[in-house]
Amino acid sequence: MSADCILVLDEGTTSTRAVAYAADGTVLGVEQQELTQYYPAPGLVEHDATEIWDRTLACARAVVARAGGADRIAAIGITNQRETVAAWDRQTGDPICRAIVWQDRRTAPMCATLRDRGLEPWLQARTGLVVDPYFAGTKMRWILDHVPQARELGDRLALGTIESWLVWKLTGGLHVSDASNASRTQLFALDGADWDGELLDLFGVPRAALPEVVDNHGRFGASDPRLFGRAIPICGLAGDQQSATIGQHCLNPGDTKATFGTGAFILTNRGTQLPRSDHRLLGTILYQAGGERIYALEGSIFVAGSLVKWLRDELGVIRVAGESEVLARSVPDNGGVLFIPALAGLGAPHWRPEAKGQLIGLTLGSSRAHIVRAAMESLAHQCHDLQAAFAADGSPWSLLRIDGGMSANDWIAQDLADMLGLPVERPSDIETTALGTAMLAGVGAGLHASLADAVTMRSTAARFTPHMDDSRRSDRLALWQAALARSSG
Repeated sequence: MSADCILVLDEGTTSTRAVAYAADGTVLGVEQQELTQYYPAPGLVEHDATEIWDRTLACARAVVARAGGADRIAAIGITNQRETVAAWDRQTGDPICRAIVWQDRRTAPMCATLRDRGLEPWLQARTGLVVDPYFAGTKMRWILDHVPQARELGDRLALGTIESWLVWKLTGGLHVSDASNASRTQLFALDGADWDGELLDLFGVPRAALPEVVDNHGRFGASDPRLFGRAIPICGLAGDQQSATIGQHCLNPGDTKATFGTGAFILTNRGTQLPRSDHRLLGTILYQAGGERIYALEGSIFVAGSLVKWLRDELGVIRVAGESEVLARSVPDNGGVLFIPALAGLGAPHWRPEAKGQLIGLTLGSSRAHIVRAAMESLAHQCHDLQAAFAADGSPWSLLRIDGGMSANDWIAQDLADMLGLPVERPSDIETTALGTAMLAGVGAGLHASLADAVTMRSTAARFTPHMDDSRRSDRLALWQAALARSSG
């Protein structure tokens, strides 16, 4: 039996999944487990790194069995929630604290100090990233300052994002990070070959604790044979948003995708051009192969699917996530209600970590349907803000390819097309994050000659075209901008 399948470990914010793909993109098996969310104080979000590993391994073993055994698996690919930081002891392989999740805001004071020192323009020019608690570098510094064992371990300390943690556990000690994840730490220059000495000194992070930076596809090592019955090569690594961009086949400059998961993330391929933004977008490495880099411009919205979860679990206005579409359709408009979804601050292009969510315009005539519709509309409003920023930075959108759990909602897909005034395309398989990493691992394992050849793995797509008249669009956007201004006040 030939090894012709790809195992992808897709480690997200709220769950971890394993997916087995045939070389043509056919899904052979999926297994998923939820991850525990820890909120020890307002603004703090943590994960248990041991739980991430245990549940990822359990999912992987189940899917390998479903695919026909380890002999069928040609390669492993890993995609991960970016910016989340784990810290562990190299000798024991055990975490020394909970992982600090990308949504966590505990380093806001540190970021304010960097901005007060006038360092943000220099940092953005060097790394493509604004100064915000979102990124991994300040989280690593926080661990060094507040977890006694981090200093006590000395050279035994290992720091890394989640793909580094999973590779370490899979291989029994290989410490690597791919270029796409490294570019999200604020410790790696966009045009640099390795961790940047000046950035490491600024953040006070020791080079010895960090992984080796590698390409996004290749042969990086192999799993411990005791895990699956034989050693399986690890051939693809990518941050989740870069992976989704590849999975959406955004392989040419100007191609744009939006992933609506826990947050919402829009990336436009910039080719080999180093991405610079004058409108507070992010420059990032899309992927690196053979040392050559393809870059992207990115806008990050912190609250998307987590807003639906909040409406269900905390506010109690819906019982199940799918009810949000039914309620949004049940009223002709938002009834004057506006929702500023800053439940974890506001991301691009505003970058206001201190912002709080606001519900504006309530009257005795407001219903839960109006509240839910206003919450759903806020997604398109934020995307419109980003559309204007991308265009101002020389990357206008002509088509938006969407994916992720929220994109399955037809009302949201149509509202995006209406508010952006352009076609929106959604593949039949909306889990393109795992698909992109399958493409990378397939190239790394030699199942495909290149990413361009791997595009045959993508599914068919549905298209939504704009139907809203200009005056109604303008009215909605004017109310949104007024609400944002009030929020700033």
